[in-house]
Amino acid sequence: MVHQHGDHSDIPEKHRVHRPGAWLPADHRIHREWLDRHIDHIDKHGEKKLIPVLQEFKELIENNPRIYMYFTEMWDEIPSKPPYTKDPTGKSQIRDYNHMLQVLNHVFGTAPEWTDAAASVGMVGVPMCAIFDYAMGTPSGHAAFLDPDVNRMLKKILNQWGDYLKSPKSAEVVGDHKAGWFGEVGYKDLMEVANAPNKTSFKFEEMYKCDPTKKYYGFKSWDDFFTRKVHDAARPVASPDDDNVIANACESKIFNVAHNAKLRDKFWIKGQPYSVIDMLGNDPLAKEFDGATIYQAFLSALSYHRWHAPVSGTVKRCFVKDGTYFSEPLFESSVYGDGIDAKGISVAQGYLAALATRGIIFIEAGNPAIGLMAFIGIGMDEVSSCEITVKEGQNVKKGDEIGMFHFGGSSHCLLFRKGVKVTGFPETGREENVPVRGRLAVVEP
Repeated sequence: MVHQHGDHSDIPEKHRVHRPGAWLPADHRIHREWLDRHIDHIDKHGEKKLIPVLQEFKELIENNPRIYMYFTEMWDEIPSKPPYTKDPTGKSQIRDYNHMLQVLNHVFGTAPEWTDAAASVGMVGVPMCAIFDYAMGTPSGHAAFLDPDVNRMLKKILNQWGDYLKSPKSAEVVGDHKAGWFGEVGYKDLMEVANAPNKTSFKFEEMYKCDPTKKYYGFKSWDDFFTRKVHDAARPVASPDDDNVIANACESKIFNVAHNAKLRDKFWIKGQPYSVIDMLGNDPLAKEFDGATIYQAFLSALSYHRWHAPVSGTVKRCFVKDGTYFSEPLFESSVYGDGIDAKGISVAQGYLAALATRGIIFIEAGNPAIGLMAFIGIGMDEVSSCEITVKEGQNVKKGDEIGMFHFGGSSHCLLFRKGVKVTGFPETGREENVPVRGRLAVVEP
């Protein structure tokens, strides 16, 4: 989970990268310099004993010939040319899986700080996406991060890291020091993102529920801060008495609107058509959505991360579908050309809608013009902890909370059945978020 800020106009074009979800910095040099610092520390101080969960990861790699092959080859398959190289000798930044484990060991168990805060481009976040960024785009990396055994191990690693992020120790990064989220630069960027959708000028305590008189504004951990609640007055529900108005489920920026989506399609190709039955976890209700209209939008690291009901109705089905954590499609790989797509996992959101860990909620809307619809919260990278806070059979009102992402930004989809006439979605290319619970679209009666 990373964040970019500033207008990037001073970044040379050859170094500039457009990343829709702001997962890695716009300037690839920041990414390399971040890794360089940690790699240099390891090279100078030598290897240290791995924490138990990373030792278990090492044993999985070394005791399984298939996984050993993947994690040996992925580093060799990174192109030996800029921007993938650390120096003119052609060495990749991380040289092998042992080096990878040592870098993880050095940075693991820390909460996301506000780093490079004084620079025009900064990076904050957990380490794994940056460490795997190039390797994910290689043929062996593609195979490794689709592997069920690898993903079970990654889930275990991420869950342990998540336990730390719920501990009081993790709250230290929320302070008002230079690298803190309430530091001068961090606070400014947080509130710029929060105020942009409605062009307001709220202070943090006016936007979010907290106690500014207490240390860390009363947040007990990093996760407590990250899953902060928004004030109703700051994000009112759009037309609460009009069931033809659909509310925005997540504070997010539009990625795509698709019409007449097939039940099954080739979601792994460059066009990334939506494959409805895969997106909805092969649930029996998925068949209701052949020819669906799909709206997808993404959340950045600075966005509000709770989900809200887009319509009033009854929860018919809800479940978390385990999936991949760092898989990206082969069209971003060196297989199709002479380099790895530097846009990385952010541009592959259609692919992730069918493969990544996700929370799926079917709602039978009270408005018969909508009927059965679906919400999907899609975990990306480290941000794969989806928590559903409603139960099957529960009645929800438009704007009610239905769940949340833990630990970072992500993506989400709304699905409407064929024949439901939904119009008025925000235009693709809109720069600011659409406010959560605000007007997203309308359905014709």
